[in-house]
Amino acid sequence: MPETSWNADLYEGKHAFVWQYGADIVELLSPQPGERILDLGCGTGQLTEKIASLGAEVMGIDSSAAMITKAEANYPTIPFAVADARNFQVAQPLDAVFSNAALHWVKEADAVISCIRQALKPGGRFVAEFGGKGNIYAIASTLFSILESTGSTTLESLNPWYFPSIGDYATRLEKQGFDVTYAVLFDRPTPLADKEAGLANWIRMFASTILAKYSAAEQDSVIATLEQRLKPTLYRDGTWIADYRRLRVVAIKS
Repeated sequence: MPETSWNADLYEGKHAFVWQYGADIVELLSPQPGERILDLGCGTGQLTEKIASLGAEVMGIDSSAAMITKAEANYPTIPFAVADARNFQVAQPLDAVFSNAALHWVKEADAVISCIRQALKPGGRFVAEFGGKGNIYAIASTLFSILESTGSTTLESLNPWYFPSIGDYATRLEKQGFDVTYAVLFDRPTPLADKEAGLANWIRMFASTILAKYSAAEQDSVIATLEQRLKPTLYRDGTWIADYRRLRVVAIKS
């Protein structure tokens, strides 16, 4: 999670699905009372609190100071800190590292995996879900096409995401001494909040860095064009559907 500018209020208000879908990942983690667990990319802390409620000693970290400030306000008894997924340390070895909907923001996957391995006890587990190969393909490819047509940018410079295949990510984990015990890539079409405003809200939340160099009027124009092009495929019964594809993985430090 390289440092980025996040709107924590917009995240909580319009994108609750991020942590609501994450409840399944907490079940896969199966936190036990007394376990030391790190929530990597904790956002505003909802899943961190869920893990804590099951008896684990949990800490949340995120690269966004705005997210951490909101998490601390939401759950003042849980320790949170601003930290980078590519370069973090823990005071004592952990039983588990958990991450939901965060690691697709970090292209330097090997650096992240190295930090996770160093943070875990031998036999400790890494349980994560994030965007996998093909995630938001329709949204991203259409957005990039619109922006590339201006002639002022390229796909490589635009793309802030890392969406690996099972083979790519499992290989990276194994090279650093993990046993991958579970990995699945699956489609998860996701309804967006706010009906007709859903796609615009999503873009302003999750593609803000892509549009940052454009004026407000230019951003509005890009979003309007994107909506027009995607409406036939991603707009159903008055609601926008994001074409999510998720990679879910469990790996054990050997």
